[in-house]
Amino acid sequence: MTLEDPARPIDDVPAEDPTGGSGAEEAAAARRAFVEEFGTLWASMGTTPMEGRVLAHLMITPGPDATTAELIRELNASAGAVSMATRHLEEVGFIQRHVVPGERVHRFRVEDDVWGSWLAREHTYLDRLRAVLERGLSRLGDDADRPRRRLDTGRAYHEWLAGYHRKMRDDWQAYKREHGLDEGGAR
Repeated sequence: MTLEDPARPIDDVPAEDPTGGSGAEEAAAARRAFVEEFGTLWASMGTTPMEGRVLAHLMITPGPDATTAELIRELNASAGAVSMATRHLEEVGFIQRHVVPGERVHRFRVEDDVWGSWLAREHTYLDRLRAVLERGLSRLGDDADRPRRRLDTGRAYHEWLAGYHRKMRDDWQAYKREHGLDEGGAR
């Protein structure tokens, strides 16, 4: 189809490059679509769309990392939104912040196994939550049978979950080996 084709909206016509193709533009559009879709799904799980968009951008970007300025530009986002999203994603273990010697900017990256990295760090949250429940138990009075059962069950659940969590991490490592994903392989 040509630009003159009235049956095709102008927005559907890819920009042409000197070689006659539109590969770079199509790839960029596909990355943007993935980032938006991932951000929307991420938000449906109770977090912000921006966190999902940042994580998706870092997963799909061809480079090893991105600066805050690059995230702001690529995601068409405010500095505050990017800062809050990166801070939380780093805190929960999805992304890492690093500095290149000689540069005065923060860079963010994800591991090739972002999900396994998160799973490996999730135990910190589970341990913290179990400790909070234990402190709650220690503060209850003698007349708090029902709250004691609730907090004790919660503590026991997180104790059980921590044990299962270790098994999940081990099972994930075995799965990666079985499927050739240990050495950065992809299916």
